Amino acid sequence: MAKDLRKRSQSKIRSKIRWGTAVLLLLLVICGAYDAPAYYNSLAGKISKSTGIGIPQLSENPFRLGLDLQGGAHLIYQADTSDIAESEQPAAVEGVRDVIERRVTGIGVGEPNVQTNRVGSDYRIIVELPGVTDIKEAIGMIGETPILEFKEPNNVPPRELTAEEQKQIDEYNGDAKQRAETLLKKIQDGENFEDVARASSEDRTTKEKGGYLGFVGKNSLYFQYYIWGASSAEGDISQTVYDGEDGYNILKRGSEREGENEVEASHILICYLGSAGCESPQYTKDEALLKAEELYKQANADNFAELAKENSEDTGSASIGGKLPPVTKGMMVPAFEEALMQAKVGEIIGPVETQFGYHIIYKESEAPSKEYELWRILVKKETEFDILGPQDQWMKTDLSGKQLDRSEVVTDPKTGAAEVALNFDKEGTELFRDITERNVGKPVAIYLDGQPISTPTVNQPIRDGKAVISGNFNIQEAKLLSQRLNAGALPVPIDLISQQAIGATLGAQSLAKSLKAGVIAVIIVMLFMILYYRLPGVLSVVALLLYIALTLSLFKIIGVTLTLAGIAGLVLSIGMAVDANVLIFERIKEELNEGKTLKTSIEEGFIRAWSSIRDGNVSTLLTCFILMGFGTSFVKGFAITLSLGVLVSMFSAITVTKTFLRFINPWFKEEANWLFLGSKKNKNV
Repeated sequence: MAKDLRKRSQSKIRSKIRWGTAVLLLLLVICGAYDAPAYYNSLAGKISKSTGIGIPQLSENPFRLGLDLQGGAHLIYQADTSDIAESEQPAAVEGVRDVIERRVTGIGVGEPNVQTNRVGSDYRIIVELPGVTDIKEAIGMIGETPILEFKEPNNVPPRELTAEEQKQIDEYNGDAKQRAETLLKKIQDGENFEDVARASSEDRTTKEKGGYLGFVGKNSLYFQYYIWGASSAEGDISQTVYDGEDGYNILKRGSEREGENEVEASHILICYLGSAGCESPQYTKDEALLKAEELYKQANADNFAELAKENSEDTGSASIGGKLPPVTKGMMVPAFEEALMQAKVGEIIGPVETQFGYHIIYKESEAPSKEYELWRILVKKETEFDILGPQDQWMKTDLSGKQLDRSEVVTDPKTGAAEVALNFDKEGTELFRDITERNVGKPVAIYLDGQPISTPTVNQPIRDGKAVISGNFNIQEAKLLSQRLNAGALPVPIDLISQQAIGATLGAQSLAKSLKAGVIAVIIVMLFMILYYRLPGVLSVVALLLYIALTLSLFKIIGVTLTLAGIAGLVLSIGMAVDANVLIFERIKEELNEGKTLKTSIEEGFIRAWSSIRDGNVSTLLTCFILMGFGTSFVKGFAITLSLGVLVSMFSAITVTKTFLRFINPWFKEEANWLFLGSKKNKNV
């Protein structure tokens, strides 16, 4: 019995080791593909082409390179804080730093480095812009005053197409329809639908899957095709080209299944001053609630439609007794949907509050809806949107940061939540009054440097030149926002005192040579490990490859900017990873030479090596943290890459190498042989 239990336990442990080994090898493949997506995509494309299996492609995100590897601009500004109280100077300069960082990011600088530095009584702002080609544009953007803007909903209709533009659309769409009809003819002549889709469909998301859309229900992006599926049978292919919103389609239907429950309901809406979409509100919020409660008490199945016609302010449904189209989950606003789905059939519930007002809801029926399996081939057509572009949701007003006198952090007297209060000057007061008067019940957007920071709804006209930005702020976030607003309203003058255009000091050729030298060095280390430690050396090479691939993947995911110093940190961490394997293998050799079994030697070797690995790596990490806290940007880059590399190397040496050694352990007799570290046979035998 005990023997059987021991065998089962050993079998479970062995199974875990196999799975662990498989996962580590899979991780190596995934990290390698992520590090070098161009090679992966090329290989995946060849496999897809030869086998017909649609293998997904990876986006080719490059590593972020610092100034010394790709060149750029190095600018130094001096802030004039003479007109600002000494206690407010640090916050004002930090506000300018934030603004500069947002601005340089906005002109396409992926990883700017903006720092503040105090030299005596002077404040300086150091700006490093990797990859910048137009330094004058960057200087112009940085030197401008931060922009605070107020925008209102854009009610201006888009312009109409010109005759020439309409002709262009008609000609393009005529050609697109003809191409779609040609593809349909191919299918009707016997060609396989999926093959035609893979070759010719212009829907990127389904092309490689043979045009497969999956099961489509009423609450789907493909609702227009759901209608066709409902009127077709399994295996049907559309007899004509289907003119959809996005282009000309050839459709194919598969099986059907039951989908989410579909609910039929009616409602009565009572809106109020400030509720969304309420064109002519009759009630305040409290009055609307009282009205809704009164209607709820009166309503029943027999009189609900009549009450809706007389009282509902939903213009789309009031005339038909409040009747709503059949709905499934995800089709209504959350508060309305939650109440409706939880109600019983035949039940009247309310009042339910949403952003549109108060609702009385009558749930009339509920039954499963149908979903249909669909395929499609798409030939895109051109629309007005392609020529005119998207209609901007907001339009500018004349109110901006120029009229902002001051902002400060306040708290809501009712809730205690942190808010940011705005105080406008005389001109700003008049402009803000006009904006709020014409947008009662509508949102007004507040933009800082082109980014929306708040979109409050105007409940009533504001005539005193004061506004409040409310949101889910904590005190620190509110202070930061106020700081940025004040930096926009009261900009700290800055003077450019140093400008330097930096070329890629390594250059493309030098960088290639450096990478080549690094690869050669790693290969030499790998050969040494294999020749000296034999089979365990081979395992250490695989562990080292996984270490390098995983470390580079982390650099991409975290967004580490690679400088020459950072690469040096990576190379040093590779050396430490190899050093850890050397310590482990030497300890295992010592255990084997003392006559212990292979399994015992592996376990004891790791235990004995761990203290040395731990102490060395911890001391290195402490040094890295000190460098990150007090070093300059290049020193920080070295410390960051080295610390990440050290952490991953500990995982590589302790977990990866140990798993591989445990995996091959059963391949050998207890005393091992010449393939395993060249160990001697057990002396005690």
